[in-house]
Amino acid sequence: MTGDAILTFLRWWAVLLGSSLMLGEAIRSWGQDRHLIWVLDDFVIGIPLVVTGLLLAAPTPARRYAFSAAWAGTAGMLYSSFFGKLLEPARPVDSNIETGFLTLLIGLAFASSLIGLAGSVIAKPST
Repeated sequence: MTGDAILTFLRWWAVLLGSSLMLGEAIRSWGQDRHLIWVLDDFVIGIPLVVTGLLLAAPTPARRYAFSAAWAGTAGMLYSSFFGKLLEPARPVDSNIETGFLTLLIGLAFASSLIGLAGSVIAKPST
């Protein structure tokens, strides 16, 4: 697989993951009276994934760096969320999604973000 093909896949994966994070947070929080900061955090990581994924259709070095940074930010924020739920499973969670399933979804998103980060840094596009 060429660097261009990897980046194309990662671009679409970023748009899908970023959109899923924002939609999932909206579903999870609907009617739960959660503090706004805990709702907006997934938008803070979702929007850069979507925007940089779309911008990378016309790649420049700055856009590639921003794309990798978006993946890194996503991995960093999902790390805390995933391990917080994994290490304290009995802690109450305000959510419309069952805690075990929520932890699984966050873990998959975290793993995806690590793969996206590694791929975005390693893939070498043709010039």
